[in-house]
Amino acid sequence: MKSVIFALAAGSAAAFAPAVVQKATTSLHAFESELGVQEPLGFYDPLGLLDDADQERFDRLRYVELKHGRISQLAFLGNIITRAGVKLPGNIDYEGTTFESIPNGWAAVGAIPSAGIAQIVLLVGFLELAVMKDVSGDAEFPGDFRNGFLDYGWDDFDEETKLFKRGVELNNGRAAMFGILGLMVHEQLGGTLPIVGPM
Repeated sequence: MKSVIFALAAGSAAAFAPAVVQKATTSLHAFESELGVQEPLGFYDPLGLLDDADQERFDRLRYVELKHGRISQLAFLGNIITRAGVKLPGNIDYEGTTFESIPNGWAAVGAIPSAGIAQIVLLVGFLELAVMKDVSGDAEFPGDFRNGFLDYGWDDFDEETKLFKRGVELNNGRAAMFGILGLMVHEQLGGTLPIVGPM
């Protein structure tokens, strides 16, 4: 009887013992030293977009991440500024529609005249196709659009400073993507947010 009780006790104790887990090996180790891989998440690819990817695919996705981050930073700041009441002076069209009369957020899309929307789409298309790319072919990294023209002292920085500044831009872009998403969701929910005000 004692041996049965001992066997049951040992079996139940084994259920709480740590299991030996073998490390899984994947092709993702190739990108674990890239810029943007940091604590607490480390290399984070929940959708598996980089499974069996090469450096060219990674660079393309990093370029897209930077582009969306830059757009989101502009969108977030633009949302905050217009909600604070800062608007362009004058009229947006020849009929006398003032910039001041255009509402904030998504409601602005419906209030802007169709010719204005067309101008915005054409400007974005022009920027995408002709300006915001590596025209000269001497980019140091994905998203480097200086094209031998704009520098602002970049070439004077050491490599450590360049990596730091690129990391700051990447992380600010990531935060801005979540920030503008949060503002759009809260706008649909309604209510008031600190700093931003009524949605």
